[in-house]
Amino acid sequence: MSVAYDEQSDPRTARPVSLKSIAAHLGLSTAAVSRVISRSPAARSIPERTQQKILAAALEFGYQPNLAARSLRNRRTFTVGVMVPEVSEGYATLVLSGIERQLLKEDFFYFVVSHRQRPELIERYRQLLLARSIEGLIAVDTPLTLTAHVPTVTVSGHHEPPGITNIQLNHRRAAALAIEHLSGLGHRHIAVLQGQECSADTQPRWKAIRAAMTHAGLTPDPRLVTQLQSDVPAHEPGYRATQRLLAGGAHFTALFAFNDISAIGAIRALREAGLDVPSDVSVVGFDDVQSAAFQNPGLTTVRQPLEHMGTLAAQTVLEHIRARLPQASSERTAPNGDAVYMQHVRLMVEPELIVRGSTAPTRSHLRSGTRR
Repeated sequence: MSVAYDEQSDPRTARPVSLKSIAAHLGLSTAAVSRVISRSPAARSIPERTQQKILAAALEFGYQPNLAARSLRNRRTFTVGVMVPEVSEGYATLVLSGIERQLLKEDFFYFVVSHRQRPELIERYRQLLLARSIEGLIAVDTPLTLTAHVPTVTVSGHHEPPGITNIQLNHRRAAALAIEHLSGLGHRHIAVLQGQECSADTQPRWKAIRAAMTHAGLTPDPRLVTQLQSDVPAHEPGYRATQRLLAGGAHFTALFAFNDISAIGAIRALREAGLDVPSDVSVVGFDDVQSAAFQNPGLTTVRQPLEHMGTLAAQTVLEHIRARLPQASSERTAPNGDAVYMQHVRLMVEPELIVRGSTAPTRSHLRSGTRR
């Protein structure tokens, strides 16, 4: 517990600062100061200007909340579990950065487990996180088959049990952006690198790509479709998949990869085969990882707002956690009486096409003088 200083002394020259002393300095109640600093749902009733004054005073006087005491007092852990397939450059790292930023802002801790898409590890880690009394769970590209009995949010989950909020990309729009861009440049023979079987996004995205190609008047060629074979988060799966396409002998002038990491591997395979990117083959990636803009040429890609998706996941799970608190239970119930956090919700986010140097018109398109 913090030690209160003498309220007659100058608070800026005192040592440990208490909520009571900050409240006295501001002429506010200790309860109001506590609600704001602890980010209690009840703080929403306090004017924003007053909240800012309280936070500024806490910062000025160096107030450090005793989190252990707060946890014991409230019988809470202020901890969220996060499950990801792996931690490396790319998708999961960017989502994690958004999750981390929001949880730290809200004074929550988090545990991260990496399961490599092994079903036995997914269930084992889920149980281990629950055993550590997490208050909420965020699962990134992780298939869940059981309800966690705590507020749960998934990012790119497509087959989830009831009561889970799922944050998904609009795959139909994402596929349309890429295919419309390539067809507008004159490409009629488009190869596709499908995602690994273990990824929740693989089938929804492939379905969306087929629909987008049909809408553009293109017929998907089975000879130009291959799947990433390894769950290793590296460039090699895209490299090997593109080698298989080239060995098959079917002609293509463009390639749409499941993610940027595989697209970068694909470009290497194309160059080793004596093909230029984008003069001979245009390449489109997916995600817009940090290194995509620094490739040579820069990678055209469909950007997922990955950090925003992570932030949204953290905001949502914290909102559901607060809905379970006693002071919120009377206000946050559904018509059937169930708590709001048990309602299944799908939150859709929108993609954006980022055009860089890895795509260009086909030679026939240039000769015709047609431009998009």
